[in-house]
Amino acid sequence: MIEPMFKRNTPSDKPSNKADTELLQKGILCALIGLGVLISPYFIKSPGMQSIVANSSLVGWFALVLGCAFIVRYVVRRMGAGPK
Repeated sequence: MIEPMFKRNTPSDKPSNKADTELLQKGILCALIGLGVLISPYFIKSPGMQSIVANSSLVGWFALVLGCAFIVRYVVRRMGAGPK
């Protein structure tokens, strides 16, 4: 059988739930990466490597803030969706 080139959206497909779930996953991963970059210099024993990771703290803060923004956006979407 020949597969259609474009798939039709059916009522069983829930793109908003999938998009919301992906947004939450991205937020959690970004926040964890940011926390990892910010906390890891305290656990690294090599002074050279510790200073390299400590100098990238701006990246850690950016990832943490971005992750928190994704999580807040997820909560706002879920609160706006209302009960179904």
